[in-house]
Amino acid sequence: MRKKLIAGNWKMNGDKASNASLLADVLQGLEASVACEIAVCVPSVYIDQVGRMVDATPIRLGAQDVSAQDKGAYTGEISAPMLKDMSVRYAIVGHSERRQYHGETDALVGEKAKAALASGVTPIVCVGETLDQREAGETEAVVKRQLAAAIHAVGHCVSEIVVAYEPVWAIGTGKTATPEQAQAVHAVLRAQLAAATEHAEKVQILYGGSMNAGNAAELLAQADIDGGLIGGASLKAPDFLSIVRAAVVASA
Repeated sequence: MRKKLIAGNWKMNGDKASNASLLADVLQGLEASVACEIAVCVPSVYIDQVGRMVDATPIRLGAQDVSAQDKGAYTGEISAPMLKDMSVRYAIVGHSERRQYHGETDALVGEKAKAALASGVTPIVCVGETLDQREAGETEAVVKRQLAAAIHAVGHCVSEIVVAYEPVWAIGTGKTATPEQAQAVHAVLRAQLAAATEHAEKVQILYGGSMNAGNAAELLAQADIDGGLIGGASLKAPDFLSIVRAAVVASA
C-alpha cells in the first residue's frame, strides 16, 4: 500500500518569525510516529532556516521549483545539486502558477523533473486543466499531455516521481473537485503511468486543488488519491495538522 504524502506549498509567503512559529505549532501537534509522509515546500530564501527546524523530525524539506540546469550562467536559478546540498527531499515542478506566469512548457517541466531526479531530489510533477479546458471536455487530454512530457524526460525513472493533479480552476478559488471528479482524473493518470512502468503502483499521486481540513478525509479515501499538495491550509497549523490526521486515518 502506498504511503500518503501531505506536502505543504507555502508559495510566496512567510518570514523568519512566522515560519518558526508555524513549524513549532505543527511539530508540537504531530504524533511521535506519523503513519504518513509530510513535507513543506518553502520559498528558497528560507530553505536553510526551515531545514534546520525540521532536521531529525518527521517533516521533509521541499523546494517550490528547480532549474533544469546543473550550474552555470543562469542568474536567479537554483540547481538540483544545490537543493540536494541543502538536504532538500522534494521539488515542485510545473506548478500551474509557474506555467501561467512564467511560461513554463511541458518539455521544460520534464527537463526539471529529470534534473531533480539526477541529483536525488524527488520531483512533484504538477498537472491540471483550466476551467475552460474542463468545460470543453479536454481534462483527460490536457493532463495526459502534461504527464507524457515528464514520462518522456525521466525515462525508466518514472516510478521515482510524485505526481500532483491540481485542477487550475480549484486553486485558491475555494472550489474543489468532488472526490469522484478527482478520483476519475487520478485513475486516468495511474493508467498512463501503468503503460509506462511496471511499477506504477509505487507512484504517489497527490490532489492539489484546495484540499482543506473540511474535505481532506473524503478526498483521501479515494483509491488513487495518495495525499495532497496543500496551499493555503499549509499556512495554518491547525488546518495542516487536521489534513495530516485525515491522511493517517486513510492509511490505516
